[in-house]
Amino acid sequence: MQLFYSIMVSAVLNLSMASCASDGKSELVVLNNLQDGEAIATFAGGCFWCTEAVFERVEGVNNVVSGYTGGKEENPTYYQVSYGKTTHAEGIQIYYDPKVITYQELLDIFFATHNPTELNRQGPDVGKQYRTAVYYHDDAQKKAVEATIAKLDKSGKYDKKIVTEVQPYDKFWLAEDYHQDYYELNPGNPYIINVAIPKVKKLKKYFPEKVKAKYKAER
Repeated sequence: MQLFYSIMVSAVLNLSMASCASDGKSELVVLNNLQDGEAIATFAGGCFWCTEAVFERVEGVNNVVSGYTGGKEENPTYYQVSYGKTTHAEGIQIYYDPKVITYQELLDIFFATHNPTELNRQGPDVGKQYRTAVYYHDDAQKKAVEATIAKLDKSGKYDKKIVTEVQPYDKFWLAEDYHQDYYELNPGNPYIINVAIPKVKKLKKYFPEKVKAKYKAER
C-alpha cells in the first residue's frame, strides 16, 4: 500500500513538474508595502502547497504567498527548484497582525505541523528544496526560533535532533500564479488529499482556538 501511494504521489508530482517546463521567471517580493502594523514571517517546511494551506487558516494571518527562498539564484522557476537545480527551498511568506497572533505562536504552529527532524525532505518530497528552515527578519525573530528549537530538543518530543536551518532573510521569489492557493483550487489532487490535508488537520487538532471561524467546520 505504501509503495502504491509513493508511486501515485511521484506520478502526480512528475506530471505537475513537467507542465512547468515553460515557466516564466519568478518575481522578487518587495517588503516595503506592508500594511500599517503588519509583520512578516518566512518559513520553509516542505511543499509550499501544504504550509501555505496551514497558515492561511490561522486567525490573525492576513495573507500567505508561496515562493522560493534561501538560495542564491535569481528568478528561479518551479521547474528548476523542484528538480533541485537551484539552492532555493520552497517557502512561504506570512503577512500577519502581531496584535492577534504572535511570531512565537506562528513558530509553535510551524513546528507542530511538519517534521523538523527530517533532513532535506518532508514525507514523499525528497531533496534540499524541501528542507525545513526559518528565515528571520530581525534579531527578535532569530532569538525566538533558536529558543524554540532548544526547548523542543530538550523536551524529548522528537527521537532525533531538530535540523531546521535558521538563516537571515535575504530574498523571496514569488512562485508562479497557479501555485498560489493551490490547496483551495485543487481539492481533488491526490497529493493534497494524502499529504496536505493531514497537515491542516494537525493545525485544527493542536491549535483549534487559532483557526479562523470560516475554516472550523471544514473537513
